[in-house]
Amino acid sequence: MAIKHGSKVDKSFSASSMTDLMFLLLLFLLIATTLINPNALKLMLPKSSNQLKDKAVTTVSIQQVGSAYNYYVELERVDGLQGVEQALQSRLDGQKEPTVSLHCDKTVAIDEVVKVMNIVNKNGYRLILATTAN
Repeated sequence: MAIKHGSKVDKSFSASSMTDLMFLLLLFLLIATTLINPNALKLMLPKSSNQLKDKAVTTVSIQQVGSAYNYYVELERVDGLQGVEQALQSRLDGQKEPTVSLHCDKTVAIDEVVKVMNIVNKNGYRLILATTAN
């Protein structure tokens, strides 16, 4: 007569639940990174109570450094207003109703903002002036 032992300890490890957790974590991080604002420049935007939720195709940022201005198109620095116009034309060529989001620091003179607005208007693009909520 054979005597059987009651219970044996199973030494195997099942990693299926661990892979499910890793998949969910990866999915969460992918979704969270798309919600992060892509504008990495530290700009103090003016405040406004009128917020418009429109999807911009590209962004233009103006930053004052001393008495000079730095211009960025999609976080890529360009040389002056001529560089802004060329970068916009190359990025928005062939787009239907392209929209440009303009991000300007509070310290930027209004005439520099108007110069960029004139470039956008001359090329027939739509413009959104970025502000912070009140």
